[in-house]
Amino acid sequence: MLNYVWAGLIILSFVFGITSDVLDFSKDRYRNGTELTIGLSSESSLTDESRRQDVTVHIDPSFFQSFYGTESRPDSTYAGQLVRSADGIQLRFAQGVSIPEPWATIRSETSPRDNDLRGVMTFESVDSTSAVAHVTFSDVKFVKMHAIAAAAIDMAETAVSLALGLIGVIALWMGLLKIAEASGLIHSVVRVTQPILRPLFPEIPKDHPALGLIVLNLTANMLGLGNAATPLGIKAMEEMQKLNPDPDTATNSMVMLLAMNTASVQLVPPVLLVALMGLQINELIFAILIVTSISLVVGILAAKLLSKMKRFQPVPAVAVDPLNVGGK
Repeated sequence: MLNYVWAGLIILSFVFGITSDVLDFSKDRYRNGTELTIGLSSESSLTDESRRQDVTVHIDPSFFQSFYGTESRPDSTYAGQLVRSADGIQLRFAQGVSIPEPWATIRSETSPRDNDLRGVMTFESVDSTSAVAHVTFSDVKFVKMHAIAAAAIDMAETAVSLALGLIGVIALWMGLLKIAEASGLIHSVVRVTQPILRPLFPEIPKDHPALGLIVLNLTANMLGLGNAATPLGIKAMEEMQKLNPDPDTATNSMVMLLAMNTASVQLVPPVLLVALMGLQINELIFAILIVTSISLVVGILAAKLLSKMKRFQPVPAVAVDPLNVGGK
């Protein structure tokens, strides 16, 4: 079922991208091939034939709005540079600065590395250090489709990097789990935590190692040790799968663990928030503790209540008499 959901989302994203790009093309949103009139000024003569020349680009905001049919207004001036070559004169400006749409998209599509707005330029009139000129930017097409393709490639890279990064962590914690299991540590954890966990996981037999792994997984999550919690959670699921009469359907205990894992109480703030906020994270510690505690209670209650509903009850297997197939 999940595969169909993902396939549907992919198809919808492509339909959205194509529809959006067709609308942009029909409205000529980026004015492909159309000259934009600008003003130029420079401290040196614009008739100079030097290869590179610093200039100031002057934009009429009202003309910009009518030209592109937008309410966004650009700044009236931008620092730029003329680059002369055998192919003509190229104007480069707005490097790394905030610019309105559709210029921002044109810049990201045509010059992602240098992050400047560039186009072929021709002079209309030149008066020593000032001029009126026309600039034509490169054609911009299929913006949304390019964005979807780029996002897919980026997420594929992220997935591979995440998988490779977890190999060492999983190997380390799996080794430690083997040591803990052989030394009897997990059995000791099970005995101590059994009174608390048994009501939440009634399907798991008494003194089963899955209970100890569940405790270790939830503890790692509460302490913000996400990399340690992952292999512990996987191992706990593997142990519960051994007790599963229907390997293709998750048991109530598996669902409960997933709910508690997702809504785990955070005693230590997540590393990402600490990196973003620094010491200011101290202001949110109590709020995080209260919210995650509520989410844990809601997750446990939801898992318990849904497990009691008839539609979520496991379907008992029906015995089939091979000698009486089809009513014969």
